[in-house]
Amino acid sequence: MDILLVTATSFEAQLLAKRYDLIPSAPVKLTGGNSLTWLITGVGMVHTTYHLTRQLLSAKYDLAINAGICGSFDGSIAIGEVVNVYHDMFAELGAEDHDDFLDLAELKLASPSEYPYDEMKLKGSEYRFDTSIRNVSGITVNKVHGSLTSIAHTVERLNPQVESMEGAAFMYCCMQEYVDCFQLRAVSNYVEPRNRESWNIPLALSNLDITLEDLLKKLS
Repeated sequence: MDILLVTATSFEAQLLAKRYDLIPSAPVKLTGGNSLTWLITGVGMVHTTYHLTRQLLSAKYDLAINAGICGSFDGSIAIGEVVNVYHDMFAELGAEDHDDFLDLAELKLASPSEYPYDEMKLKGSEYRFDTSIRNVSGITVNKVHGSLTSIAHTVERLNPQVESMEGAAFMYCCMQEYVDCFQLRAVSNYVEPRNRESWNIPLALSNLDITLEDLLKKLS
């Protein structure tokens, strides 16, 4: 199996990279005959779309994994918990109409259920290797939320559980190229008025590394 690991930054897979001597874009042979290629795209949807599309067109993969950290709207998800973002969507793609927001379907610029969309959501694969990892709904944003007003509006409109800056772009590219994909993210913080003191990025990265290592062993 040829596996593509996609991260926005190097630190989101730094522990795994040291263990497997990963060098970006250079395939590494794993136990059991699988190969792993690590792609670092840069932060955000534009960087992810460009670099991931180039990679998917240059080689064939059986599975793509987007690994990273995220913020959670859902208080039942513990800081450090790793989740599979099964549903994701472009939260800001549309237009403001006074105090309302219109997505592309409401603007008659897209069909809400035309592939790869399902009611304007993108669906990846359910995580089937560890039942303790929950499947959650996410949104992808250009600007992470940090004010009570915008958080309240987003929760009322979309009711997401987590947010990232790359997930939906990753899923869109993989689905368009018909590549099986997971989006595994570890919660580093809750979505609230910005307060870095309450974040725990080291815990999130450690738990993400454990999950990725477990996944690679099970795939082999």
